[in-house]
Amino acid sequence: MSPPAEPTARDRRRWARYLVNERAEARVYRELAARRTGEEREILLALADAEGRHEAHWLTLLGGEPTRLPQPDIRTRLLGSMAKRFGSIFVLALAQNAEARSPYDDEPFAPAAMAADEKVHHEVVRGLAARGRRRLSGTFRAAVFGANDGLVSNLALVMGVGATGVSPQFVLFSGIAGLLAGALSMGAGEFVSVRSQRELLAATEPSDYADGAIPHLDLDANELALVYRTRGMPEAEALARAHRIVSAAQASGSVGADTGPIGTADEHEVVGKAWGAALSSFLFFASGAIIPVLPWIFGMTGLAAVVTALVLVGIALLCTGAAVGVLSGGSPLRRALRQLAIGYGAALITYLLGLVFGVSLG
Repeated sequence: MSPPAEPTARDRRRWARYLVNERAEARVYRELAARRTGEEREILLALADAEGRHEAHWLTLLGGEPTRLPQPDIRTRLLGSMAKRFGSIFVLALAQNAEARSPYDDEPFAPAAMAADEKVHHEVVRGLAARGRRRLSGTFRAAVFGANDGLVSNLALVMGVGATGVSPQFVLFSGIAGLLAGALSMGAGEFVSVRSQRELLAATEPSDYADGAIPHLDLDANELALVYRTRGMPEAEALARAHRIVSAAQASGSVGADTGPIGTADEHEVVGKAWGAALSSFLFFASGAIIPVLPWIFGMTGLAAVVTALVLVGIALLCTGAAVGVLSGGSPLRRALRQLAIGYGAALITYLLGLVFGVSLG
């Protein structure tokens, strides 16, 4: 698309802003590529090259490098700063959101191909971010949900107990007891869950119980094919494999790696170690549950302690909610406010119940 003979000053300022943003985004992708290897590195460098083509388009419209250029958008500058320091999944998640807000759909001087590029970039970055999410989903889920459970449950506990009018020492002891009880419960529950899952997987895996009998089977009349059919293998394929394994075993006198013993198991999802999962759950819950108790630990009482606990927990809930939003590709603000509303809602309900019980007991 050709620019008008005399572009307005407003047009030129807009083109300059596009130019610096494209350059900044290309730098972000190169910074991320420097921390990647293999296919992901190549993809990120290809994205940087594409941003370079967009940059060249705006340079052409501007008639060359302007003497003065504006700063990139604050969101793009934030991405660049994070890419230099972290190079993490958070940067890709933010970049995904940035690519979804392309201004080129309504820009008359942007070719249709450029607007289409931005939409494709969004899908590419989303795919890269999805890889990272899959790599950390288990750990991240345990951290966020464990800490969030500790924040909400212990805030609700101290609010409810405090509303009954008991002494600050009783509120403190209740909060510590809630922390220990909840953390131990979470740890024990995670231990039982992971151990049970591992035992279940072990019970359903094939075993080497019958491997030693394979060389003694009748080559033409044996039930080895039935073993493979129980694992979902088609009848013809099961018969062929059974014949091949028995023949090889009889030739060598034993079941070797080349025969594919019947006890070989397919790979299954690694569920982690039970003790490690239990310790992680205990620590994550405790890290969240300690925050509502901090004001009483440091000797605060009354309304000051309540307000301080609400502020501290509110900040923590906003942070965990925003982190979930960033990593899920959604709105960090919306997720943060949702997390805050849930936590404060639970605290309000228990506080009101505490007031009722306090009046009744009084």
